[in-house]
Amino acid sequence: MSARLVLLGPPGAGKGTQAARLAERLGVPAISTGDIFRANIKGGTELGRKAQEYSSRGALVPDEITNAMVRDRLAEPDTAEGFLLDGYPRNVAQVDELATILADAGLTLDLAVEITADPEVVAARLLKRAEIEGREDDTADVIRHRLDVYAEQTAPISDVYAAQGLLVRVDGIGEVDEVTARLLSAIGTAAR
Repeated sequence: MSARLVLLGPPGAGKGTQAARLAERLGVPAISTGDIFRANIKGGTELGRKAQEYSSRGALVPDEITNAMVRDRLAEPDTAEGFLLDGYPRNVAQVDELATILADAGLTLDLAVEITADPEVVAARLLKRAEIEGREDDTADVIRHRLDVYAEQTAPISDVYAAQGLLVRVDGIGEVDEVTARLLSAIGTAAR
């Protein structure tokens, strides 16, 4: 079964962990925009140099650069049977761009999977992670701001995918294996 999926959810919901597990189970690459940025920067590509100019001064990489990197990445041979995108699309304009990228290749998105999590639980997870990893800049205020930014900019993506009949929501609270099982069940049910 080919699977072209977008994984959504707030910071701390376990997207990275679940993306890796789902990609392995589904036999498709997990693609995060962070990985794409790092690969382009390390590879010294033109897009990588442009992205570095923004990120080195703490600015967000503009959509057109991000979109071009995603377009290039989705054209690579390992995505022929599908992919799992984590961290893209990040806003409603990128939802449209992803649809265009896929349409240009004669493809469509199969599903947008949103990992849901109570903001208080997520904030506590992120604070614990910051403590364990020594991330001194991840204070309670910074974490709440990140969650607010997510709700403001990224959550409307859920509404777009829901209106297209492509959204499934899965509770991200629980043991990692439980959440993986819930996600695989939701993907399998929706894919039939």
